[in-house]
Amino acid sequence: MNLFFTLLAFLAGGAAVALLVLSLVSAPAVLRLRRDVADAALPLALAVAATCTAGSLYYSEVMHYTPCKLCWFQRICMYPLVVLFTVAVARKDRGIRFYALPLSLIGGAISIYHYQLQRFPQQHSAVCTIEAPCTAKEVEQFGFVTIPMMALAGFTLIAALMFCLHVASRTPLTDQEAS
Repeated sequence: MNLFFTLLAFLAGGAAVALLVLSLVSAPAVLRLRRDVADAALPLALAVAATCTAGSLYYSEVMHYTPCKLCWFQRICMYPLVVLFTVAVARKDRGIRFYALPLSLIGGAISIYHYQLQRFPQQHSAVCTIEAPCTAKEVEQFGFVTIPMMALAGFTLIAALMFCLHVASRTPLTDQEAS
């Protein structure tokens, strides 16, 4: 399962980079692709949030890894996204981006802080406890992919999807695309 989640994290990171490039390029050939991605953004974001939530529950409930405080803060940002995106998909509410983007950016920032704590464990952190240290690496694939890195990949992909949705919403349809 560790390898599976790691590969999903790689896929999410690559997709996030591709989406950001897609969102920033304004070539006519790219506009239609951007709209197609924006049309699929809500269900894709729901799938990412649900997968991240399932992964975190797998590690805590099946593998019995005790989540540290920073893991809990990341969960606080990710778990509500499943509910928000479920409602947004049902209602076709593209305005969700204004609620989902801050949660994904905050969760991503916490993931970055958590990851760097794991990389440089000699730091003192007020949030770490002896029972569930933030520096512990229950999972480490390829020498650098840990659970916070996986969470960061999920948050980044969700943020990229919301950014792509935002850019597409602000780009008017051309006469040719409208027909």
